[in-house]
Amino acid sequence: MALATPIMIAQLAHSAMGFVDAVMAGRVSPRDLAAVALGNSIWVPVFLLMTGILLATTAKVAQRVGAGNVEEIGPLVRQALWLALAVGLGAAALLVFGAEPVLRLMGIDPGLVTPSMGYLYGIAMGFPAVALYHVLRCFSDGLGRTRPSMLIGIGGLLLNIPLNYVLIYGHLGFPALGGVGCGWASGTVMWFMFIGMLGWVRWAPVYQPCRLFSHFEWPQWQPIQRLLSIGLPIGIAVFAESSIFAVIALLVGGLGANVVAGHQIALNFSSLVFMIPYSLGMAVTVRIGQSLGAGEPRTARFAAGVGMGAALAYACLSASLMLWLRHGIAGIYTADPQVIAVAATLIVYAALFQFSDAIQVTAAGALRGYQDTRITMLLTLFAYWGIGLPVGYALGLSDWFGAPSGPSGLWQGLVVGLTCAALMLAIRLARSAKRRIRLQQSA
Repeated sequence: MALATPIMIAQLAHSAMGFVDAVMAGRVSPRDLAAVALGNSIWVPVFLLMTGILLATTAKVAQRVGAGNVEEIGPLVRQALWLALAVGLGAAALLVFGAEPVLRLMGIDPGLVTPSMGYLYGIAMGFPAVALYHVLRCFSDGLGRTRPSMLIGIGGLLLNIPLNYVLIYGHLGFPALGGVGCGWASGTVMWFMFIGMLGWVRWAPVYQPCRLFSHFEWPQWQPIQRLLSIGLPIGIAVFAESSIFAVIALLVGGLGANVVAGHQIALNFSSLVFMIPYSLGMAVTVRIGQSLGAGEPRTARFAAGVGMGAALAYACLSASLMLWLRHGIAGIYTADPQVIAVAATLIVYAALFQFSDAIQVTAAGALRGYQDTRITMLLTLFAYWGIGLPVGYALGLSDWFGAPSGPSGLWQGLVVGLTCAALMLAIRLARSAKRRIRLQQSA
């Protein structure tokens, strides 16, 4: 919990930026909220794919800390920064050149495509910075220093609110951009966070033994390839989960602005709630990596169990509050009664998958600590795309099981997919932990 609490605050601050965007855009009009929702459905999966690839840095740094090989951390992180620069530029190009064809292919209302793309251009501007920031954050987290990301995340949130106010509503000589202004504000904040973290790890004494800035290195393929061998499956697994939410947002895009806005409210709030178990999973990654580096696989298994238990306890609280306060939660985002009705209905399903979501994300974090990522990727892909999305489509948009139920059926598919992922990843984690203990005993 000492590791996880600052991570939780940092993640909540990061997610609160999306919450602020949705609330402030929703106050302009349902059209602006819908444009932000569609933009999120495109950039968030790309962002998570990018940052998931870079998460391998945390586990590798943590294992070197546990083994006492601090001198190896600097060269590792320098190569991770080159990887981040390449991935960040590639992800930005993907948004700029690939998002509009996707929106048009999905049959989105043409009136929503232009503001959605304006929002995405602002986000893309910040992608290279946030990729570099993420590597420095993983470096700090792997050392067990999670407080810097918390403080910088809070600073980013505090900067995001006035920037939104200026750019959305038009102040200080800037034009009123509406929902588009949210994207440019967020892109600016990403650069602020990178510069803040860079200054922190450059000057804080605790990072100096790693000698990250001792000299310059050009990219080297072998260490980058090793990072990719662990990180790419993580990125694909995270992308598989997030993209199913994005596909559902695109599938409901043809059902009208009110349905899109209601879906965005439910998704935005459930994403905010999700940050707590996600943070526990990140803390478990560090603890398991350090324990395995120190040759203590039983301690690693215990850390995984503690993390999953804490995540389940939190799920009991979050599910209860979401069911009880669902109409009030929707009312925070908008005053439109039709949007509130849609959002409140979908929040019920978000409450139902709290338990399976808590298990699967904590188990995935533990498996990252074990550097067991390839099978995790395959299990995740099968659960979300092989089970969850087909079930959701059958219930929500087809007449295979009676009259289509629209967004409710699609969210029911999410519940099924997340439950399958939780079961499979929990079994995989138990086997990985047992295998490491057997290896130590045989050695």
